[in-house]
Amino acid sequence: GDRACIADYKHAPKGHAMQVRLYAEDPGKNFQPSSGLLTHVDFSGSASYLRVDSWSESGMTVPAAYDPMLAKIIVYEDNRAAATGRLIEYLGVAHVEGIVTNRRYLEQILWSDVVQRGDHTTSFLNSFEFDDIGIEVIKPGTQTTVQDYPGRVGYWDIGVPPSGPMDTLAFRLGNKILGNESNAAGLEITLTGPTLKFRCESVFALTGAQLDASIIDANGESRCVEYGKAIAINAGETLKLGKLVGDGMRAYLCVKGGLQYFDYLGSKSTFTLGQFGGQSGRALQLGDVLPIKSTILTGKEQALSQDNFPSLTKQWEVSVLYGPHGAPEFFTPEDIETFFATEWEVHFNSSRTGVRLVGPKPDWARQDGGEAGLHPSNIHDNAYTIGAVDFTGDMPVILGPDGPGLGGVVCPVT
Repeated sequence: GDRACIADYKHAPKGHAMQVRLYAEDPGKNFQPSSGLLTHVDFSGSASYLRVDSWSESGMTVPAAYDPMLAKIIVYEDNRAAATGRLIEYLGVAHVEGIVTNRRYLEQILWSDVVQRGDHTTSFLNSFEFDDIGIEVIKPGTQTTVQDYPGRVGYWDIGVPPSGPMDTLAFRLGNKILGNESNAAGLEITLTGPTLKFRCESVFALTGAQLDASIIDANGESRCVEYGKAIAINAGETLKLGKLVGDGMRAYLCVKGGLQYFDYLGSKSTFTLGQFGGQSGRALQLGDVLPIKSTILTGKEQALSQDNFPSLTKQWEVSVLYGPHGAPEFFTPEDIETFFATEWEVHFNSSRTGVRLVGPKPDWARQDGGEAGLHPSNIHDNAYTIGAVDFTGDMPVILGPDGPGLGGVVCPVT
């Protein structure tokens, strides 16, 4: 009996420990599990009061058929108030990006008066009101990606293209309207727009090719959206972007404060072929929640008339530099003359990687590419640049912001 008393005394409980569990689930959709690529995971921190048990790392995938718990975060302090403060502090710096998590939900529970006082029970959550933020993707559109300007600069020599918006002017004007930083991330929308539900109030601007655009409120009433000006949208309202209503192919949606993604190699731009940047390194999908800040109109935004935007048409005259591979070494003089005189048609199989052109076949100055290959367009690999027009066989391709930095075909102009 004496020994038992001594043991109890030596190991008497002291201080206060508290734990939260970080889940890959969406509190805004009744805690629906969220699966996908973890693009950024940061559980750094090695304080004596902190313990994090987790399997999650950047680049891992949360599967759809497994328990969605990402981490157990445990803190120990002298008293309950200090432990609660430590948990709130750590949740503010711990980050998991690429999927939806319950991190903000946990923060708000810890900040609530009921939990601060220690009066909560399991039924407390039934009446707890979660103040969510973000943009929920109801329909993703044909191809909608996160981009920023000037993109991923400085990695071209190792084969990583800059990406960024196809129409850099329209994109930058969208940020200018909102008073954003020049490198704020937004959405590039191709051909058909997404349907987006705003979980918090925000301000956005549309530029580029015009889409059928409207805002639908909680009662199902809709109002039209003007291009080229800052538009306020309330929490719970839905922005519906439909089909193109004019010429052009790509529109841009910028939000005040920018989309809140982490940089990957210095940029938030999506490079779909490399599967990195933006929203999980891919185009938007149903169920994605895009991170934003809650914002309101401040009066400092500016509207731009259509005179500030270039006119989008179905026919373009494009300025180029001749070279590096011209006549008479690779093409005949007649080939080059025909190339400049032709009205080329954009091929349906075009993308951000390259815009294929349909037109006359060259006669070529050579029978083949010699050591480089059988076709006369073949040469030993050389550096490409954005805007280079390379001949993949007999078809010219204008290389885009997601295009290759190296290849083995001739480029008559840039």
